[in-house]
Amino acid sequence: MDYGHPLKFGAFVTPANASPQAPVETAQLVESLGFDLVTFQDHPYQPSFLDTWTLISYVAARTDRIHIAPNVMNVPLRNPAVAARAASSLDLLSGGRIDMALGAGAFWDAVVAMGVPRLTPGESITALEEAIDIMRGIWDAGNRQLLRLDGTVHSVRGAQRGPLAAHDIPIWIGALKPRGLRLIGRKANGWLPSLGYLQPGDFARGNATIDKAAVSAGRDPREIRRLANITVPQTGLDGWAEQLATLALEDGASTFILANDSAMVLQLFAEEVMPAVRELVAAERARTGLEPAEVKSAAAVAARRSGIDYDAAPEGVRTIEPGDYNFSSVKSTYMRGGSPGLVLQPSTVEEVVESVEFARTHRHLELAVRSGGHGISGRSTNDGGLVIDLKELNSIEILDREAKTVRIGPGARWSDVATVLGDEGWALSSGDYGGVGVGGLATAGGVGWLARQQGLTIDHLIAADIVLADGSLVHTSAEENPDLFWAIRGAGANMGIVVSFDFVVEEVADIGFAQLGFDPGNMPELLERWGAAMEEAPRDLTTELAIVRQNSAPYVGVNVLGAVASDEPDTILNRLQPLAEIAPLTSQSVQLLPYSALMGNASPAPHSGRGEPVSASGLIEHLTPDVAEALARFIESGASTFIQIRCVGGAVSDVAADATAYAHRSANFAISAGSSNAQRLAKEWAKVKPFLSGTYLSFETSLDPERIHDAFPPPTLSRLRDIKARVDPQGLFRDNFSVIPAAGAPGEWRN
Repeated sequence: MDYGHPLKFGAFVTPANASPQAPVETAQLVESLGFDLVTFQDHPYQPSFLDTWTLISYVAARTDRIHIAPNVMNVPLRNPAVAARAASSLDLLSGGRIDMALGAGAFWDAVVAMGVPRLTPGESITALEEAIDIMRGIWDAGNRQLLRLDGTVHSVRGAQRGPLAAHDIPIWIGALKPRGLRLIGRKANGWLPSLGYLQPGDFARGNATIDKAAVSAGRDPREIRRLANITVPQTGLDGWAEQLATLALEDGASTFILANDSAMVLQLFAEEVMPAVRELVAAERARTGLEPAEVKSAAAVAARRSGIDYDAAPEGVRTIEPGDYNFSSVKSTYMRGGSPGLVLQPSTVEEVVESVEFARTHRHLELAVRSGGHGISGRSTNDGGLVIDLKELNSIEILDREAKTVRIGPGARWSDVATVLGDEGWALSSGDYGGVGVGGLATAGGVGWLARQQGLTIDHLIAADIVLADGSLVHTSAEENPDLFWAIRGAGANMGIVVSFDFVVEEVADIGFAQLGFDPGNMPELLERWGAAMEEAPRDLTTELAIVRQNSAPYVGVNVLGAVASDEPDTILNRLQPLAEIAPLTSQSVQLLPYSALMGNASPAPHSGRGEPVSASGLIEHLTPDVAEALARFIESGASTFIQIRCVGGAVSDVAADATAYAHRSANFAISAGSSNAQRLAKEWAKVKPFLSGTYLSFETSLDPERIHDAFPPPTLSRLRDIKARVDPQGLFRDNFSVIPAAGAPGEWRN
């Protein structure tokens, strides 16, 4: 039967060491001829052969597109845990081009001579099955438990997992006998026999054995690709394409791997046989209506969440499901664990539109929009809902050097933005951590290291393109759709998905960055004096005060981190001197560095947050004695393990309160407090709240709909709700501090 897999063609190259570059050059030729795969036999006891894994690594570095695999890896001679880590590492280095084929071992006299105990046929299959389990266990990078397997032949006792490969590495098995075929049906991704060892009818009989075992194991037989090592028929090329097409259509073979080192034969096969086989198979599939496709495994299908029409997901948009190998890399955010039902990763504006249209048909589910996933609020993941992940929309483009205007995609990270702008001698105030995505911060506000001099990030926004809930793409600026432009500067997550931002940036030379540690002996006085010093400081100084509290001990660590927008050492020291006098210093460090270096503090690793960390936030106009005393009592309570007070004020306050949806312009400080105990934090935070004059939602995790009133004063909220009613009347974008009134509230939402 035809299992419907897309056709692929490969080459089986001898790893001879007589001319060590020859197999490499053959692999490069195979790639240039349009083959999909190049493979090498694994017989390390052969004195005339190169080591296969060394060769595969070298070939991966000398090729660009083609997949590479052993044919087959000799499991008795390769520790499966080590081989798995080598394969995933090389897969990352090669951009997802390493496949795995395993064999139970052959030429046992040579294997035994290398110190490996001789195995019976049954033990060989057991060893092969254990190797599969160990390799899959190592590749399960999202599993935080140590890998343990007490096997008959192979054992692992607490191995670390990972790294996560660049693609889902398949495991093909070279086997001919029933025990091996049944193992393929239970656990492998493909069957790789050599046709020269098969008698007429053996391929069909092997398929039947595999399929029966697959069904018994709860698998779909179509999950298993059927490959075949082939040689040129003694009769020559005439009629060979028809034979291979028959093997594909009647016996389900979909990958043909030609064992030959001759450049001429490989070229003839690529130019004459491969196209003919493709044409014959395509014609028959068209006649029968069979669409070639890789079949998702039954295990992956079983992991799907209810309420999602997975088959209706937009074609062309990359999707990641709970059962996919790389789900662990997209399910969580920097701080929060999540388990969405489907993650969509559009790479173009058109695909964002398609993703929004898909979300609209699933309005019964939670919808999270993610730019970088760092957000403290944790709103860019969920449990069982949809996530539209914008990481691929990460372009950074200079529009006009003279006007200093740039266009940035929402999925770009601020560390990358700082690097590109730094090459021009520019900078844009953009938070204090380079791993934050542009989209979330540039629609919420943007409190950064240059805030007192440059204002908020949104204050530099001059235009944006946004995909609305109805799928329309709208351009916004002060002149075009000005109401929407007003709204996205502070409440953008309510209005749609911004797919590009136009900013005007500023010239910034190297800056001074200071880290000052203080004795926390008199916390109220320290807070009050720091606040006063900052309100009096020139605008080229922006700092934040960070307090670390350990629940298990009374120790409190207090640090002031600050940036001076100057490359003059005397200016930097002059700005910092008043801070050095607010309390006894315990440590100090001052550096002169590019802004891009300050923002280059982010790891590129996928986010792996877990649990439900909580955070509360608020805005404060002045750190008066009463405010400082209340904050000191809150710190002393131990309800929060990490408190940050960021400077706002300065240029932030120059903007009129009604100029953007971020309305709390009079505040000089933004405070956030993190904890792992929501009830305790809420109890103690309630004592601080009377002193607050608003909140910054990006640092807030509370699900209380009343928090929206803290973020937006009544006139601002009223205007936002009017705009929301026009651009998102059904409330598609409602899961990120929605301005939609709570059910039954005055002014209930219009449908």
